[in-house]
Amino acid sequence: MTVFKTALMATPMLAAGLASADPLTIYTYESFVSEWGPGPQIEKAYEADCDCEVDFVGLEDGVALLNRLRLEGEDSQADIILGLDDALIAETKKLDLLAKHRVDLSGLTLPYDWEDDTFVPYDYGHFAFVYDQTRVDSVPSSLEELVYDSDLSIIYQDPRVSTPGQGLMLWMKSVFGDEAEDAWTTLQERVVTVTPGWSEAYSLFQEGESDMVLSYTTSPAYHMTYEDTDKYQAAIFSEGHYAQIEVAAVLKNSDQIDRARDFLAFLVSNPAQDVLPGTNWMWPVLDSADKPEAFEQMVRPETLYFSSETVAENRRDWLREWRNAASQ
Repeated sequence: MTVFKTALMATPMLAAGLASADPLTIYTYESFVSEWGPGPQIEKAYEADCDCEVDFVGLEDGVALLNRLRLEGEDSQADIILGLDDALIAETKKLDLLAKHRVDLSGLTLPYDWEDDTFVPYDYGHFAFVYDQTRVDSVPSSLEELVYDSDLSIIYQDPRVSTPGQGLMLWMKSVFGDEAEDAWTTLQERVVTVTPGWSEAYSLFQEGESDMVLSYTTSPAYHMTYEDTDKYQAAIFSEGHYAQIEVAAVLKNSDQIDRARDFLAFLVSNPAQDVLPGTNWMWPVLDSADKPEAFEQMVRPETLYFSSETVAENRRDWLREWRNAASQ
């Protein structure tokens, strides 16, 4: 079991000593704060220890969080930003709005080595195309096969506002390199729609609007757990799957910076980590965290990823490649 601590020695057990009349304002994405997401349980657990109020503000999706920070700048009302991912770290740091987290991350398990003094990782996953095996007979075994040798229709998310959508863009680039725009153009022929966020895409898929939807390798665990069905599966691709690590950070202009750091420490402790697998349907960063039994059946694929610096340097050009293809 991992025991967490911060340089300020602020732990959830000491949170009562950080009392404040103002709510701790946390910008996050919509599905995190939905009634079936982790937000309500994490909010309740933290408020019980801190004798304080937590106010989650749900925005469309992860990239929208960065856009909101960029728009508000130093006037942001947020104390914490929660729900960006590792690909956006370097770009977000350039805004110079964040404080060092001071949380001990040495005991966490992640898909690649993590060293960052600003962002705290709280869960992770690998992107995948999910399908209904009662409807799809021939499942591609690679991203290349899906793009060039399949007739399956797909729905995915907009990479300009959605971190899953951005994840697909990075996945395509990691596999196809300089040929990514051609791959996008070919794939576009079978795209039903591109949605602003994950929830809309997955709902349309479940309504039968497409054969496959961009989601995560762990998404089938939800259906196994709550619907007692294994008909939904994630296609596993031979090239590997692009990884996503979700992160949180403290805004340096927060007037509750110690409280905010304490919340981040809480986020990587068992009371919060036990909640995430069965609500956010991602892997926890603590091995000791409780997980639904269905996670034992989930595949851990080969990890693909770019450094956040590489993404920051190239994201605009890669978005242009996608946009050129999507507009055809």
